[in-house]
Amino acid sequence: MSPGRSTRFAKRPAAWLAAALLYGAGAGAHTLSESHSSWQISGGGTVHLQMIVPELEAKRLSASGKDLPTGAELGTYLAARMGASAGGVPCPIVQGPLTLSATPGFFREEFVFSCPATRDLKIHSGAFLDKVASHTNFARIEDDTGRFFEQILTRDHQEIEVSGGDAQSTLQNAGFMTFVGMGVMHIFTGVDHMSFMLGLVLISRRVRDLLFVVTGFTLGHSLTLALAVTGILRPDAQYIDALVALTIALIGAENIGDATHRPLPVALGLAGILLLMALAKYLGVGVTLPMVMLLGGALFAGSYLMLTGHMRDAGRVRLLVTLVFGLIHGFGFASNLLEMRLPTDRLAELLVGFNIGVEIGQVTVVLGALLVAWLLVRTRLAMPRPLFTDVAASFLVGEGLFWFLGRTVMLG
Repeated sequence: MSPGRSTRFAKRPAAWLAAALLYGAGAGAHTLSESHSSWQISGGGTVHLQMIVPELEAKRLSASGKDLPTGAELGTYLAARMGASAGGVPCPIVQGPLTLSATPGFFREEFVFSCPATRDLKIHSGAFLDKVASHTNFARIEDDTGRFFEQILTRDHQEIEVSGGDAQSTLQNAGFMTFVGMGVMHIFTGVDHMSFMLGLVLISRRVRDLLFVVTGFTLGHSLTLALAVTGILRPDAQYIDALVALTIALIGAENIGDATHRPLPVALGLAGILLLMALAKYLGVGVTLPMVMLLGGALFAGSYLMLTGHMRDAGRVRLLVTLVFGLIHGFGFASNLLEMRLPTDRLAELLVGFNIGVEIGQVTVVLGALLVAWLLVRTRLAMPRPLFTDVAASFLVGEGLFWFLGRTVMLG
């Protein structure tokens, strides 16, 4: 290896660190504090609630943050912060809190509320928001017609209108273009998905390569978006958020390996991080991803970076790999849709429109990036491609790892 190339490669770790620090000032990690609730509304105004709380969350109620509360203590806490109302009047608890048997590592509390009617019925939860401002409750609601929907309760969205007023989803009467617009905005407001698309542009040196990776990505996310929204497959949202972040780091690492023609250090670095996290998981040190996912991710990342780094034309391989990436991002796309009451009789129309919107957003991002690059070249403001690749890819690695670690490592 020539001295110039050696020196250039030696500087890259510093660029990685700089990118991580620069982005860290403005990026926010997803919450690791979450719970699940199931609400069943009967025609007579009775609301059944089952709240499932991980022991990790329940420990937050103790002064030390390490001791488990009793079922009665947890029930009393939840009763003061969760409930239902009809016509603006709180519905009294007629049964509970009752501690039910639960799988190891979880509490399960049951409540029954009696409302005068189901008209203008709302449910609410402020549980654990006084402990962790970013706490998320994944709520599954079944109304008195037997239909169910899912929403997310957060600090900024503590109440769900089940019937009356605006409860009838605006999506029920929305036009097809509304669904398209939702898909477009999901790309434009999703920094992680947009970052991944820009990484695909960066790695594609020819139009044919770009077509390969975009096609694979489209096929993948279209499949899993449909599976998630229709309820056929519903993976853990936290795992999906983490894997989306990992794909960003991986596409950035691939760019660096491709630019330097030395994929081994890059592959060992990224796979090594995942192996260290697997070791931390084994030792019980605050890593939330399953061991098998960390080991599998390390094997996949190392093998893929080595394979593409030594191939003269990796375009067709990237078609398959971006299909896998698309499967992951498809579940990420579904998360926004699951926050709102989806019209079950219009799911096919919604999925088609949303997918079209996503494609419009993706094409806009890709063409916009290409247009900016062309303008910079025409005005002679563009930096040399190798330097630009180094900077942009380092930023993607830093951004992806920052999000990935933030979504998988719990300190304290």
